[in-house]
Amino acid sequence: MMRRVTKKLILGIFVICIMGFYCFVAPALLATHSVLLAACAPNIQVWNKSIREDVACTPKVNLMFMKTHKTASSTLMNILLRFGEKHQLKFALPDGRNDFSYPSSFFRTQVKSYQPGSCYNIVCNHMRFNAPEVKKLLPADAFFFTILRDPAELFESTFHYYKGYIPQTWRIPGENQLKEFLAHPNRYFNPKGINAFYLRNLQFFDFGFENNLEAGDPRVQQGIEYVEKHFRLVLISDYFDESLILLKDALCWQMDDLLFFKLNARNVTTLMSPELKTQARQWNDADWQLYRHFNATFWARVEAYGRTRMEQHVRELRGRNAEMEAICIDGRGAVEAKDITDRHMKPWQPIGKASILGYNLRTDIDQQYQELCRKMLTPEIQYLTNLGVNLWITRLWGWFKDSIVQFV
Repeated sequence: MMRRVTKKLILGIFVICIMGFYCFVAPALLATHSVLLAACAPNIQVWNKSIREDVACTPKVNLMFMKTHKTASSTLMNILLRFGEKHQLKFALPDGRNDFSYPSSFFRTQVKSYQPGSCYNIVCNHMRFNAPEVKKLLPADAFFFTILRDPAELFESTFHYYKGYIPQTWRIPGENQLKEFLAHPNRYFNPKGINAFYLRNLQFFDFGFENNLEAGDPRVQQGIEYVEKHFRLVLISDYFDESLILLKDALCWQMDDLLFFKLNARNVTTLMSPELKTQARQWNDADWQLYRHFNATFWARVEAYGRTRMEQHVRELRGRNAEMEAICIDGRGAVEAKDITDRHMKPWQPIGKASILGYNLRTDIDQQYQELCRKMLTPEIQYLTNLGVNLWITRLWGWFKDSIVQFV
């Protein structure tokens, strides 16, 4: 028993040291791979159809996607990366890691190879939102959008995905630690603990706000108004296909620009009882208020778009995705990381039991689809590396996690 406790203590110290190194050293690193990027493009000279089928419009290319955690945002990010590459747009990329020094607030100096006056087309990596700094990177006509998720489902996902990185969850007893935590959150939650922001109102925190606000605090409503002021479209991951159709219309993109496979998905999702969902929403009250507000605005947009028209276009999108699945994926579905034959296609795995699924590419893909298939299935870390981000710190942490942590 004592030996087991000692091993866990040593492991905990190693994990905390590596996490601290990861969080605080990366912003100071200057040596990264260089990559040639195109100058900022004002628009694309392609005419698409807008919300009125008889009106032509110009696709929007100056985009700020506020990538929130565990909201299907990695899937959406893959869509943006492919679109940007296709049209030779300029990405504002992180320097040395796959996020902008999260959970620190975003500053434009965190952008790889940033120089005063630099112009970018697309920002889409994880950050803690800081509107004035973001706006200094993009043209004045940049389209800001983001995505939210029901905080009950989100809490279940983040709790299991990140608990290996949150020391205060390690002492929760019982087989169902999520249920135990929600039954007595104040018994286990320490707002000053390492990575405690993952345990309460994570979406509110991502937007730059205090995440420990209690129900009724006026700052919650102020935060909602702030998000509404800065973001022209708020998508809902619980209705991802409908969200993409609204995004397509807002950006004047084509259906083929939206094709996707689900990325960064866990292999198991805990079924939450209605009671547990209610507890999760109460504990994450700021997120719940944020979600309810923008869920209402989302469905108002769907009504304006037209329910029948929306259903038609969702069917079209799903049909095109099914076609691409048959073309690209060996076995027609996601598999465990251990079953992925190409190591370059293996997604990042968190510490613990949570396993992130990935895909095997078919070996007989027609030449015209080979590049598209590979990019649609490339995990975020590998895609960013291909774009020139030097993720040596991420790789170091991955090696430590896979080689040491998993075997202790």
